[in-house]
Amino acid sequence: MRGRLGRECVYVPSCRFGLYAALRHWCPPGGRVLMSPVNDDVIFFVVLAAGLRPVQAPLDPRDASIDIDAVPEDVWGSLSAVVTTNLYGNPDPAPALRARCDALGIPLLEDAAHAIGSEVGGRPVGSWGDASVFSLSKHVGAKAGGILAVADPGLREALEKAGDDLLLPRRATAELAYLVRPYAEAAVRGLRLRRAAWATMRLLGLMEREEIRMPLRPRELARAVASAPGLDAHDPWVRVDMHDYRLRSGRLRLRRIERRLDRLDDVLDACRSGTQLLRSTRWGQPAGGRPDAPAQPLFRVPLLVADRDAAMRALARRGIVVGYLYDPPLDDYAGAAFTDPSPSPEGARWFARHALPVDPLRARAVIAALEESGVGPAEAPEGLVPSGG
Repeated sequence: MRGRLGRECVYVPSCRFGLYAALRHWCPPGGRVLMSPVNDDVIFFVVLAAGLRPVQAPLDPRDASIDIDAVPEDVWGSLSAVVTTNLYGNPDPAPALRARCDALGIPLLEDAAHAIGSEVGGRPVGSWGDASVFSLSKHVGAKAGGILAVADPGLREALEKAGDDLLLPRRATAELAYLVRPYAEAAVRGLRLRRAAWATMRLLGLMEREEIRMPLRPRELARAVASAPGLDAHDPWVRVDMHDYRLRSGRLRLRRIERRLDRLDDVLDACRSGTQLLRSTRWGQPAGGRPDAPAQPLFRVPLLVADRDAAMRALARRGIVVGYLYDPPLDDYAGAAFTDPSPSPEGARWFARHALPVDPLRARAVIAALEESGVGPAEAPEGLVPSGG
């Protein structure tokens, strides 16, 4: 990762843990952080755990990137930091955000969980911010691990020490579960037991999400926020979908991650080809989109469909499960008690409602399923696409 980014890097057990460490280093408690409302709710809770107030940004409905020109000047003047999302690998406008943050004297932090291999302004995503965080669970497929990269190499040792102080001791049972998990998942797929496995988890109370968003539990969350900063009180929200997010990694886990990283360039090439194919379809370019933009090696390609539920049913019939949905936007999900709502929420709502994030490695099967279903592309309402786009 140092070679890819030209920056000093620190290994962390997860992207969310790396982001928390970065927020604690660069932002004083009580600060305000601009972020995207179309994002994983776990990231929202990481910001809260760091003792910060999330401020939801207006978005470009074509790709859910931050619409810089739609952020009011008084909001810019109130911020302590900006956190990008680079949703599904589509880059946020990092060069312009970098310039704005420099003018304000605040840090730019890049969440590049979906964006290993993506570029913007002729540079890799993750090379624009004061710090950037990457997930090794996405393109790398390691289901663990992350990278915290820093612009100032002199900060590496301090950040490594600060992160080390926040880690929990490794557990033999967690390492064993990590090593066995790929074989268990392969068995479930091979025996076509997915539905039975999900039903069993529900019966045992092991399902943490029945809907796209996890339960907010506002009373408990308010108590956790009052005690911030700190991960312990926010752990019930931050750990969802990854209970090992702050455990020290064992040698066997690190070896598996290293083997996966060795194959990353092949995965990125395949993702780039699949992205290009999906973008060429009628669902791949919304009205006013950017058909001439080079294909990025997206982690998921957000097709924009008129009826997402029908599209998901069509894909499910072919064994394709759609994940990484972020609907409703965070300001609608959490409310004004926990976040400052976007001043222009329409773009985020439209994108969240119509985005169908599909795996570019299954591009041909996805296209066949959607063609067969008859699902049409979403048409953006007149006036929704930014005039400067």
